[in-house]
Amino acid sequence: MSFADAAQVHSTGTSVPAPREQSAAAQDAVAGLAEVEVATSALYAAVEGLDQVAMRGPSLLPGWSRAHVITHLARQADALVNLLTWAKTGVEHQMYPSAADRDADIAEGAIRWPQLLRADLDAACQRFATAAAELPAGAWEAEVAHLRGPLLAHRVPWLRLREVWLHLVDLDCGVGFADLPPHLAEWFVDEAVGQYADRPDVPAVRLEVRLPDGRQRSWELTTTGSDASTSLSGAAADAIGWLTGRQDGTRLDGTAPALPSWL
Repeated sequence: MSFADAAQVHSTGTSVPAPREQSAAAQDAVAGLAEVEVATSALYAAVEGLDQVAMRGPSLLPGWSRAHVITHLARQADALVNLLTWAKTGVEHQMYPSAADRDADIAEGAIRWPQLLRADLDAACQRFATAAAELPAGAWEAEVAHLRGPLLAHRVPWLRLREVWLHLVDLDCGVGFADLPPHLAEWFVDEAVGQYADRPDVPAVRLEVRLPDGRQRSWELTTTGSDASTSLSGAAADAIGWLTGRQDGTRLDGTAPALPSWL
């Protein structure tokens, strides 16, 4: 199957139908997997248009080319397959053997020709989709361990979704946070804010966000023991850009403080 053909398979929404009766965890996983299909189609479309020069060009991540980002997305898909295998078998499978191995795999993969990068990305995405489709419904409630700590398996599709959209923006090839599906904007802000929870190095901020459906919602980034807070407001896309370290916050109303790394 060619890369373009694989993109078409993803775009047609060929996910396995959910069982009629399923737990809340399985329902959450199925919903996340449907969103991953859409995001993967967008990723395939963007990567399909990159030639050798564009692949070697800089991404929005310091020190990484677009080829680094694409390779990282492939290896992260495989890392999540490890978590799904853990959930299925009950035998511990860490995401990566080590941080050094992860970095070495990305560096090695990033020097390949575009057709090999695309083939690797497609194969990894297919492995993730297959592992998710074959996971027994009850296994979505199993506890596994992400790099930041324990989580339940039904959150794994949402980790993949966040990673695909975030790094699709990092490819810097015409997709920005304003291009996120509108119904995901609130979820993405929630995800980004959640990365700062209980961290003492986070400034106290009240963030008022205009969501694509016209609603306003506020979030709090708080530092334990802090009474003072900075007030910021703006569109969801600009809030996400600042929260994820992709923008400096100047597009928001108010003076945005510097944030520590969110991941």
